[in-house]
Amino acid sequence: MIIDTRRVGIALAGYCAFLNLYAPQALLPALAHDFGVTAAEISAVMTAGTISIALTAPFTGVVTDMLGRKRVIVIAMLLVAVPTVMVALAGSVHQIVIWRFLQGLALPPVFATALAYVGDEFPPAEVPGVAGIYMMGSSLGGFSGRLVPGLLTDLVGWRLAIGSLALITVLCAIGFGLTLDKERHFVRSEGLVASLRQMLRHLVDRRLIPLYAVGFGVLFNFMAVFTYVNFHLAGAPYFFTPSMLGLIFLTYLVGSATVPSIGRAVAAFGRRRFVLGVLIMWGVGAALLLTPAVWSILLGLTICATCGMMCQGVSTAAVTATAKEGRSSAVGLYMTVFYVGGSAGASLPGLAWVIGGWPATVAMVLGTITAMATIVAVFWRNAKA
Repeated sequence: MIIDTRRVGIALAGYCAFLNLYAPQALLPALAHDFGVTAAEISAVMTAGTISIALTAPFTGVVTDMLGRKRVIVIAMLLVAVPTVMVALAGSVHQIVIWRFLQGLALPPVFATALAYVGDEFPPAEVPGVAGIYMMGSSLGGFSGRLVPGLLTDLVGWRLAIGSLALITVLCAIGFGLTLDKERHFVRSEGLVASLRQMLRHLVDRRLIPLYAVGFGVLFNFMAVFTYVNFHLAGAPYFFTPSMLGLIFLTYLVGSATVPSIGRAVAAFGRRRFVLGVLIMWGVGAALLLTPAVWSILLGLTICATCGMMCQGVSTAAVTATAKEGRSSAVGLYMTVFYVGGSAGASLPGLAWVIGGWPATVAMVLGTITAMATIVAVFWRNAKA
């Protein structure tokens, strides 16, 4: 059996990006305690990274075209490690927010470029499956980024726990450089102006707008659930420690195991019907988060994680399949909307948390899922791709 090393490289790109992006999430209660701030205030640590990603993503394609996709990804992966070290050395929440913002600027060249590479270098029939492999890598990265600091914090403190991720990131960059072939089939853009014009065309493309809307909802819900569940479980009657909070992200492993089957499922049921079914299950998972038993909450988190990854895998593959021209800018715009959703998901539920605690936060998530299902049912095409 011959292993396509490019798929390994794509998985490493997703792993590296999400390893760093979500690293502070399980540590938020500990950070809030150490720096004497509220849950809503410490959520800025997560918002800073996602909002800077949203600002950078649209211009990633232009930089990629000038320097080459593989080269850009390797350089960006190495740059991501620097703010990770600085976060570990920060003396205040404001410093952490600044370094997280700078870290976010380097992340789109990793994942947006990797997704564009998938769309260009693999046959159309393989794109959903390879996008699923990318999602598997990203979900494992998100899981590791939360688990490793959570476990290490109880042993050596949160600073060394965060700092350890910088070493892992450098190793990922080396592995990526050794496994991914140089790009061969992408069409270079005409520059920044042409890319912006193409982006404006994507903004009014009726085929892409519904895909972008679902992308917004996916990360909104992810950030809402997996940010504020830490405060829910750290408080009475659960009193979870940082290491225990890190372990709840084992729920990501189930999602990682199911994502590679997305391509076959979409081929069997069609894009729209498959995603509608996933969204119904997502709503069930969110409802379970309101139950008092820990096992039931963990089951709900598992369902939410799995359904979110499936929706993301299908929507990203759909963007690369739908955008026949300006694919890099289409993916970059998708990433912008996706991470604007993440920024909103890290901050707006904080208001719900202040008003009504965990039940109000979950209610906001259920409302978003309902809106996503409506968009998919009305506007998505039932393509088997």
